[in-house]
Order: sequence, then structure tokens, then C-alpha cells
Amino acid sequence: MKVVSTERSQVLAARLAECLHVPIAPVKYTRFPDGEQYLEAGPLDDQMVILGSTTSDAAFVQLLLLLDACEGCDNTLILPYMGYARQDKKFKPGEPLSARAVGRALSTGVSSVITVNIHEPAIFEYFKGNPHNVCLSKEVALYISESGLNNPLVLAPDKGASRFAGEVAKKGGWDSDYLEKTRHSGESVTMEPKSMEVKGRDVVIVDDIISTGGTLVTATSMLYSQGARSIQAVCVHGVLIGGAYSRMRSAGIRNVSSSDTIESVTTRFSAVASLADVLKK
Repeated sequence: MKVVSTERSQVLAARLAECLHVPIAPVKYTRFPDGEQYLEAGPLDDQMVILGSTTSDAAFVQLLLLLDACEGCDNTLILPYMGYARQDKKFKPGEPLSARAVGRALSTGVSSVITVNIHEPAIFEYFKGNPHNVCLSKEVALYISESGLNNPLVLAPDKGASRFAGEVAKKGGWDSDYLEKTRHSGESVTMEPKSMEVKGRDVVIVDDIISTGGTLVTATSMLYSQGARSIQAVCVHGVLIGGAYSRMRSAGIRNVSSSDTIESVTTRFSAVASLADVLKK
């Protein structure tokens, strides 16, 4: 077995190979003068673990090329972060079901697919092979427990994220709740925990993905006005587009942390142990 990865997932791939005690297959990346991508991977092995987060269209194409380069091997694909996974519904005729298109393309030629905190598990029906989702609730809980907070309140940004936040809180023995939005008029909205009070408490907002951070920025000022002592944000996938990190820090979020499914300055914990466990089994 060998591990091979796209450019955006090199660190996680190296950690995974070290954990599994297997070598990494080198890859040469370049572009043609017209901008088209080229890569050369190898030497390969009969069994390949192909790892790549599709954080952009360019990363998606690069992963497609890498999958094709490994044709003929027994391939396991790891998608630490899958772009287009949230586009899992059609709202009007003529729209693509983008999650289906991407799932079909990426699972061609692989025997199994492993994802990490996929936004909607129902999209697995669009994958060929044997899909498996890894949840990093244990890793998130361990990170929070080591952050020095005293009995933090774990908050989901909305009801949809409350299950994941609840799993994290249960592992740490903490209270959990979710933010409920109340609209008072066309322009007036308030956000507060559904059941728990935040006064005097350290709050950790937990979600699977942080993209623009807009909801967290809005919620932060309201939570501080309700008496929260401190606010931090922890997610699995730190997409953080359009200046999200700066806006969240400026709003008073003391720390923004994520895993290495998307490698960035916010990476504080790793998915490697859970991924290695699945591969070993």
C-alpha cells in the first residue's frame, strides 16, 4: 500500500502514511502554457490510498487527474473535504444536482470512498463503490478539553448542526444547545440559545463547516450582550472564504480552529487517527 495526494492535502497525507507505516508516492505537479494541469505520480503500488480535498475547481480537476493516473490499482479515495457536497437538491428545472455530478466523477475507478463529516450523508447514494463517513466529534472534544476552558457551553449555530455539537458536548461532559433565530421585523433579528443561558460562561460554537462566518459574527455580538464571558469557534472544515477569519476575530471570537481536512493557519487538530482506524479495519 502507498498513500498519494493532491497538492492541497500533502500534510494530512504525510501524517496518514506515517500512522499506517506505509510510503508516500511522489507526485510532480505542473501546468502547460495554456494553463491546463499536468501531473506525474509514481512509482505506484497495487493498493493506493488517494487523498485530496476538493477546495476549488482546480483541486477537483487535479484529483480527477490523480485518480486516472492510479487506474489499474485497487484504489481507496479519501475526501477530507468534498466541495459541492452542500449542493444536494434541485430547486428548479435546469439546475444540476452538483453533489451527484461530483460524487459520480470522483468515485469512478475506486473500490471505496471515505469522507470526513460529510455535510449530507444522503449524497452517498451518488457514489460508486463502498462509501464511509468519519466523524471528528472525538477530536473536536479533545481539542476543547485541552483549551483550558472551565465547563464550556457548546453551541451549534443552528438546529441542523445541533446533532454534531451534541455529540461533541457528550464526549466532554458539557452542556450543549443551539442558536435560535427570532425575526422581529424585516430587518430586526435576534439570536440566542434555545434553552441555556450564556451569562458568565465560556461559549464554544461548533459546526462541521465555517464558510463565510456570517452567522457566527452576528451571533457573537448578541451572545456578548447576553453576558457570555468568551466565545470561540471550532469546526471540522475551515473553508473561511471572503475574509471570514478576520471578520470573526474582529467580532470578538477569541479563537477560530479547524482540522487539517483543509490545511490552513486555523488547523489545530487532525483527522489522521480516525482515517487510519477506518483503513486498518
